[in-house]
Amino acid sequence: MKTVGGQAVIEGVMMKSPAGWSVAVRDPKGEINFKTVRSKKSNPIFKLPLIRGGVALLQAMIVGVKAIEFSGSVAYREGEDKSEKPISTWAIGISITLALIVAIALFKFLPLLIATFVGSIYGGVAKSSLLFNMVDGITRVCIFLLYVYAIGFWKEMKRIFEYHGAEHKVIYAFEAGEECTVENARKYKPYHPRCGTSFLLIVMVISIVTFMFIPQEWSFIEKLVARIFLLPVIAGISFETLKLSAKLKDHPLMGIIVYPGLLLQRMTAHEPDDSQIEVAIAALNEVLKLDNIKDGCGQC
Repeated sequence: MKTVGGQAVIEGVMMKSPAGWSVAVRDPKGEINFKTVRSKKSNPIFKLPLIRGGVALLQAMIVGVKAIEFSGSVAYREGEDKSEKPISTWAIGISITLALIVAIALFKFLPLLIATFVGSIYGGVAKSSLLFNMVDGITRVCIFLLYVYAIGFWKEMKRIFEYHGAEHKVIYAFEAGEECTVENARKYKPYHPRCGTSFLLIVMVISIVTFMFIPQEWSFIEKLVARIFLLPVIAGISFETLKLSAKLKDHPLMGIIVYPGLLLQRMTAHEPDDSQIEVAIAALNEVLKLDNIKDGCGQC
């Protein structure tokens, strides 16, 4: 069975397989528009365990920017103009750089600053690597939860969360080998163990353990720089953990490990309507054509 993943975008869904990716977006007239890109062959080194996690994260960011740019150009299109201006490499680079800066500020700098402040008040926290990183990690999770909760009030984001649920339902149907129809996909839950939301939660938990190896006597700047440079390592370990959880999904222990991620998805993956599931099916069928799979779900 081919491994398929996805991402919700503005009024649509992006589906990705080893052969490439395809995004399906419904325009204001109700028509579904597509953009499909075949993946280029990558260096075998980038497929090695631990390394592939960081590479996959970078590729996901690049594809995500392109998919969202396309979805925005279609969803907010006016008139009959169906032209699409290709997004430049510079625009992608700037978007990813800004996203990284914001992520580092929110999830690296601010938690470390708060943990340092707490350590200055309670000497036991400053002296204990475990307590210090627990404060740092809990703060990071709280910031993430507040961020997700806040953007959930945005009307457009609510729609994206519904498309997120549609993506999961269709992938469930595909993995079950069923015919890809709205009726078959509708019966599945909108939460999936391989979701990016679960991946982020795994990253945060693994960060707590990884950061314990940073010497506690280091300065604030040294700790911050170390946290940034350890990002690829953490991404690699988290990626392998997520893949392992998918392979051993029926094991009771894995059920315990993935449960917090599934619980968190209740904030980011909502029940979709049939039209949204239809778009997710269309995206899946398009990307499967790259693998020469003609009939979508039910094919291996």
